[in-house]
Amino acid sequence: MPTLARIKVLIGMAICLLLLAACNQDQQQQALGTVERDRIRLSATAAEVITAIHVSEGQQVSAGTPLLQLDDRLQRARVQQAKAEVARAQAYLLQLQNGARAEELASARARVDNAEARLEESEKAYRRTVTLEAKKVLGQADLDRALAQRDAARATLEDAREQLTLLVKGTRPEQLAQADAQLQAANATLALAQEQLQDLTLTATRDGRIDSLPWKLGERVNIGASLVILLAEGNPHIRAYVPESKRALLQTGQTLRVSVDGIDQEFQGQLKRIHQQPAFTPYYALTEEDRSRLMYLAEIQLGDDARHLPSGVPAQVHLK
Repeated sequence: MPTLARIKVLIGMAICLLLLAACNQDQQQQALGTVERDRIRLSATAAEVITAIHVSEGQQVSAGTPLLQLDDRLQRARVQQAKAEVARAQAYLLQLQNGARAEELASARARVDNAEARLEESEKAYRRTVTLEAKKVLGQADLDRALAQRDAARATLEDAREQLTLLVKGTRPEQLAQADAQLQAANATLALAQEQLQDLTLTATRDGRIDSLPWKLGERVNIGASLVILLAEGNPHIRAYVPESKRALLQTGQTLRVSVDGIDQEFQGQLKRIHQQPAFTPYYALTEEDRSRLMYLAEIQLGDDARHLPSGVPAQVHLK
């Protein structure tokens, strides 16, 4: 009897080993993963307070739907300032393009006439001073003063004539180009300010379902913080880990069978991509036995018949 008992124990152990081997073989023929959809993270572009949340978690939204609003009062003031700069640049460019007005030309000509009269008067006074100095009636200082007044009047006349010439000839092309460049810069600044204002209103970029709203109304967010996480609408995909022994058998575009927990129906999926590097320790740092435990992350795109599958459900990709 003891011998028979030992035989039964050995037979049981053998059966267990066979079952474990068969289970391990089945596991090698599958890639385990989950049903996933594209996760879209909408982040904060400014450190502002959340003033409104228009949606709730789990809600279906379409592209363009307003989701969340950040305080935009400061940015609106910047937009107004940028608009004022554009108006100023436009007015300056228009002024240069139109040139001098008739009233400005008349005023410049009057200044030239006045300078000519002063120069003529200074010339006469200088000549009288020369005559009187020769007769010793006036001294050398009086002569020098008269000469300086005449030269000053002559310089004033030259300046008035140059100012009149500038008005008559109009604005130089270089000045027009500079004014036009200033206007373009002001318009670019305005466009940037308006874009930053729009970014304070978060809208859905794709049709989908709100998965998470990490922040609450009234909180001040950090720049780059994820404010809304959106699961994109459409066909889901499987994120699965392929065993190292099956990696060489898979190619992009290959059709694979997929099973989802809780659903009897099998689905067809297309291998969209598979990572070249293993998900864990690099292969060159492992022994032959360790390499058998390497996994490669793969993505299998499902078809229209899988649109109803919920995200996060475990799935198995058959590799036979």
